[in-house]
Amino acid sequence: MNDKKQKINHLQGQTSPYLLQHLHNPVDWFPWGDEALERAVSEDKPILVSIGYSACHWCHVMEKESFEDEEVAEIMNTRFVCIKVDREERPDIDHLYMTAVQLITRQGGWPLNCFALPDTRPFWGGTYFPRDQWKDVLIQVAELYQTNKDELVSQAESLIKGITETSFVKPAGNEMTYQRADADKVFRNIMKHMDQVEGGTLRAPKFPMPVNLEFLLHYYFHSGNKSALDQVELSLEKMAMGGIYDQVGGGFARYSTDEKWKVPHFEKMLYDNGQLVSLYANTWKASRNPLYRNVVYQTVEFLDRELTSPGGTFYSALDADSEGEEGKFYVWKENEIDEILGSDSRLVKEYYQVGKKGLWENGDNILLRAYSDDDFCNKENISTGELQSLILRANERLLEARSKRVRPALDNKVLTGWNALMIKGLADAYASFGDQSFLERAKRAADYIIKHFMTPEGKVCRSLNGNNRPTDGFLEDYALLIQALIRLFQVSTRADYLLKANALINYALKSFASSNTNLFSFSSIHGENLKADYFEVPDNVIASSNSVMAINLLHLSNYFERNDWARHSSRMLADISPQLMEQSISFSNWGRILLYQVNPLYTLVVCGPEAAEKIKEINSLFYPNVIVAGSVNTRDDIPVFSNRFRKGQTWFYVCSMGCCKMPVDELESAMEQVKTG
Repeated sequence: MNDKKQKINHLQGQTSPYLLQHLHNPVDWFPWGDEALERAVSEDKPILVSIGYSACHWCHVMEKESFEDEEVAEIMNTRFVCIKVDREERPDIDHLYMTAVQLITRQGGWPLNCFALPDTRPFWGGTYFPRDQWKDVLIQVAELYQTNKDELVSQAESLIKGITETSFVKPAGNEMTYQRADADKVFRNIMKHMDQVEGGTLRAPKFPMPVNLEFLLHYYFHSGNKSALDQVELSLEKMAMGGIYDQVGGGFARYSTDEKWKVPHFEKMLYDNGQLVSLYANTWKASRNPLYRNVVYQTVEFLDRELTSPGGTFYSALDADSEGEEGKFYVWKENEIDEILGSDSRLVKEYYQVGKKGLWENGDNILLRAYSDDDFCNKENISTGELQSLILRANERLLEARSKRVRPALDNKVLTGWNALMIKGLADAYASFGDQSFLERAKRAADYIIKHFMTPEGKVCRSLNGNNRPTDGFLEDYALLIQALIRLFQVSTRADYLLKANALINYALKSFASSNTNLFSFSSIHGENLKADYFEVPDNVIASSNSVMAINLLHLSNYFERNDWARHSSRMLADISPQLMEQSISFSNWGRILLYQVNPLYTLVVCGPEAAEKIKEINSLFYPNVIVAGSVNTRDDIPVFSNRFRKGQTWFYVCSMGCCKMPVDELESAMEQVKTG
């Protein structure tokens, strides 16, 4: 082993794969914690907070160019206290310094490199820097700290004030009423940003953004406006047939670098795939497009093969790189395919556009599709059955050959919030397709999280890190886990999931509430007190934790007959309404709450011996305006079931805003009550 490999910095003992990637850097990295922060104060040195994640390509590039360079490391070690942060473990720290850099430079990204005073207040920063530029930056910042510290302190004070003001939302102070025209305006605003030729949003790079498409799907149901569904279907079909989707192994990459979904940034993230399983499964209910079903099944196979832990929970990510090259694991030479597939090669190469649209660089091909299965069958004069057999056989052989390559690195962190997204995705897949194996996967993961990540009082941790102290959960973890447990209750009729969601929301209401706002702080009052509070409000690649909490409050208010929770949800929407109406594309999950305000939201309660069977039937239907509750036993601990059991009979109760229609004993009659209002 060479000297560089033998060097170990202060990251020894960490369990984050991203931090461990930097363990042998000549830079004397510290993890975020008392030791580093106290050293900065005692030695009066500025802090360099460098933030990234294990699957980040440009993080790897900067590490190789700068953090593995002895000369650069010498400057960093003598002039700064250097702290490495995994943004996925500590999103609160990432939010603080990312917002600072965005205020300074008007842009952001990873790797994120932010300079801070010894008391952790940021004063300057940026993202990726080439080696020589990075050296100059280090020297200039260090000299400024020695010669003009007062200016840096003033800059830090201004930044902290700006960071606080950026996310804080004052109460609207009055009740608001909404009209259908408001929902229509949100729809039109979102559509201005949608690519109506290639799907998704306009311009590259293209992220899947499931939250936008989920709003359009719900808007279609409530309005009947077919163009909303058309945009969803266009986007799902283009993504599923593009290079962003792993045609051989299933699962989606994080984003496409081009407008046509051809060239992905090859890392695969759990949070994307969890949300996309939900979206494809939910849209299948509205369209019955077999492509969506295939995507769900193949993506779950990828999940089983590459992202599932022995305990049934899910790992965080796969790297974009292998053998130092981005995408090398996933691309193909034409002659490789010929050798592997033999006589099947010609048709498969045509199907996956090898040497045509799939041709990328250096003779490599990204597998993608230009034709639907029906169009391809007509073009090649083969039957659908023949094509399905051919592609299944080819994918198995290609997958086997690919498995012999050097694999991308796995980020084996188990994060509560991201696991919750996949649990919900599997629950939605079970609702759509009735496949019991999806439900069993979801329950296994949820049961593990409940047992190991959650206390009986409703406190959760972000992740478990071996022998290290667990990181406290953030609002994202609570919001997404509550959402997942509600969905699991809805599809399984297991009341304990709903009771756990109730415990979580009661804990969150006490621990994340903040004065002078109806919104919830991202960090718990029991967590680390950073220099600026953060309130996650805009929706992004994941719906914002506050918008998810607002929906959770609304749904749980119906189950537990808590009108105060419904009012809290309404107040949150009122506070966000000006932003929702003007910047709809960044607030689309809030738009779903608006849809609930202008259209009836029904609770369909099913009580009796056939409840589980009937709930399964209801869940297979496309009714996003219905939340279901089913039980075969009397449940006095859940108010929605109180006094609704009649021995030996199954009854249906359709309720809205606390007012229930006459009970009926046929599902068809109950659904007619929903349809007629």
